[in-house]
This record gives sequence, structure tokens and C-alpha cells, in this order.
Amino acid sequence: MLPRELLRSEPERVAAAVEARGVDPVLVDQWTTSDRRRREALTELEELRHRRRLAGQEIGRLKAQGEAKKEDTEHLILEMTGLKVRIDHLEAAVEKAEGELTETELQVPNIAHESVPVGADEAANRVERVVGEPPSFDFEPRNHWDLGPELGILDFERGAKLAGARFVTYMGLGARLERALAAFMLDLHTEEHGYTEVLPPFLVRRDCLVGSGQLPKFEEDLFHVQPDARYLIPTGEVPLVNLHADEVLEEDQLPLRYAALTPCFRAEAGSYGRDVRGLIRLHQFQKVELVQLTTPEASHEALEQLTAHAEKVLQRLELPYRVVCLSTGDMGFAMAKTYDLEVWLPGQATYREISSCSNAEAFQARRVRTRYRPEGGGGLRHVHTLNGSGLAVGRTLVALLENYQTASGSVRIPEALRPYVGGVEEIVSG
Repeated sequence: MLPRELLRSEPERVAAAVEARGVDPVLVDQWTTSDRRRREALTELEELRHRRRLAGQEIGRLKAQGEAKKEDTEHLILEMTGLKVRIDHLEAAVEKAEGELTETELQVPNIAHESVPVGADEAANRVERVVGEPPSFDFEPRNHWDLGPELGILDFERGAKLAGARFVTYMGLGARLERALAAFMLDLHTEEHGYTEVLPPFLVRRDCLVGSGQLPKFEEDLFHVQPDARYLIPTGEVPLVNLHADEVLEEDQLPLRYAALTPCFRAEAGSYGRDVRGLIRLHQFQKVELVQLTTPEASHEALEQLTAHAEKVLQRLELPYRVVCLSTGDMGFAMAKTYDLEVWLPGQATYREISSCSNAEAFQARRVRTRYRPEGGGGLRHVHTLNGSGLAVGRTLVALLENYQTASGSVRIPEALRPYVGGVEEIVSG
């Protein structure tokens, strides 16, 4: 969430930034109104508490000196009774205003970094660079949802039979290839990029999702598990960002880098019929998530570094892609700046997102209360959190199938991945 001192001191700036994110700036007015009521009630409350303390002290003094007269003490006791009634009322008003403040704060998105393009949607996104050339074929390239079933490695019908629409069953070499991709990504990030591998719970408490920014905004996209009121994680970002909730770190511990392979569960309530075929938009998929915790001074350089780490997967697999800086209207709720990696898919003749790499700055850290103690002294500061897919495993498999397909219907396996599949060089039918 945003710092209260910013909302209080620069409401016009925050309102303009919020509007650029496609959110009604009236939220800022609501916050300001609740904050004013809270501060007015607090001022009167402190004054009345002080008067009550003085009255109590006076009663004690009179009694101690034997000077207390019935009419004096009765007057003071009556005054204290009246003060208590008003104090109780003001305490309730402060509590109500505090609840309104928190509720509003949780709906206000992060402020975009100054380098982010301003725009209402993806049309304003800025292409930063294009890496690699899309392959040329002497035949019409096919979609992965045709290639996978014909090769016997993807079974959408049995996935639907088991769980309904937007589920898939990987079979044979398909299952092995998914496992191989995940292992390849984790090995790269832990052995070459310095991330610590984590295997977190896949069910989390509600406060974890509030902390990472998924709640309350994206409630309809989450799977809520009864009877214990936990949620299936929509991304490994959620448990990783919360690993150090309510902790104070030392500056020399930073940066912290974590990598986790997790299943991800999304209701896709807002997808409105998009990508109903294939692996692009499933209710369950696997993803290798990268998360960094660092200092404010280092966080934007860390974003460039984290993005390069995710790019390295695509480079090793020799997949063509581009890097896109998302506009203010296209970024995630909690993020100050985001790069999308979009891989080329010949079957669809377009680039599709395969990773989002983002800097949330202190937005998530304020929610989860993760701070650090600067080496040079001074007060505690919130860390900056960054996250990115390194990569979405299923979408990477999609990219392999479509970019490495042959005229005969087989699919070549890129050289970097062959040690992870027992040296197999090509997926063939049967």
C-alpha cells in the first residue's frame, strides 16, 4: 500500500497517478475524508483523556489530604462519568475511521515509476527490444493444441473429463518435458543466478494474499478452499513475498533471492472466453517464480537484472522473444514498473506473454511489514520487493512445440534441454 504521509501530503499527485492506472481517483477523496474524521476524533479524544486523568488525580489529592468534601468528589466523579461516555463514543469513531482508511488503502494501486509509459491499456505499451528472429517454415505452422494431441503428449479431453474445461493431462514424453523444463529453469536460476530454491505451501491464509496485493481486488480469480478458509496460490509470488512478513532484516542480508516451482491456480473469471483452447490460459499450471528483496536504492537495477535472468531461459532454449514495458493502464495492481517477456508463437503468428517481471517498490513490503535496518544507522526502512516468472512452464512448452515443429509433425528438442530428457532429440508420433 502507499504510505499515509504521501496520501496526506500530496493527495492531488496520488489522485492523478491512480487515475492513470485506470482507477477512480474518488478513492483518494474517500481516504482524505476518513483521515480528517479520524484525526479530529483523535485530537478530541486525547484532550478528554487528559481531562479525565486530571480529574482522577484531583480526587486522589483531596482524599489523601483529608480535604475531600462530598460535593467536590461527587462533582468530579460526575465529570469523569460524562467524560467516559464521550471517550467511548470517540474511540468507536476512531476505530470506524481507521477501518475505512484501511479498506480504502487496500483498493488504491501502486504509483507507476516515472519511466513507465502512460496509457489506458496495452496499446500504450512500449517495446524495449526484440531478441532473435521468428523461424521461417516451408509449410504452414500449426498450433500446439493440434501438435500435442497428435504426438500423444497432451490430452485435453481427459483433462476435461477429470476436472472440467481448462485442464489438461500431460502424457508420456509430454509429462517428462514439463518436468525437464522446470528442472532446467531451477538449475539455471540457482546455480548461475544465485537464487535460493524454496518449496513453499501451495495453500495460504487470506492475509498472505492481502499482503501480496491479490486481495481484495482479485477475489473472484482465486480458489477458496473450505472448511479451513485457505486459498490455493495463484502464483509462487504470494508465499515468497510473505516469507519475511513481520520481520526486520539487516541491510547486509540484502538482496535476498528466491526461486520456487509451484502449481498455480486461477479461476480466470475475467478472461471472458479468451484462449479457451490449448495451454495458454488454464485453471492449473506450473511456474518457476523469482522473487527478490532489496534496498530502495538498488531495486530498479535489480529489476533489469531479474528480467535478464528470465530472458536467459529463452536465450538458452533459442526461442525468439521481445521485451515490453507495460503502460500505466496495463500493469498489475501492486507494481510500479513491469516488463513482459513475449515469446513468438508461429502457430498463432504473434507474440504471447511468457513472463512478467515487476518492481513493487515498497508497496507489498508495507502490507506484509517487512523492513530492514540500514548499515549507516537511522530508522527502519521497508524493503523493495520484485518478482518475475522464470518462466511459466506450460507456456514455454507451447513455445517449444510451435517453434521447433517440423513438416512431418515431429518436434525437435532444443540442445540445452536434451540432458534433462535422457538425450531425446525429437518428439515423434507413436
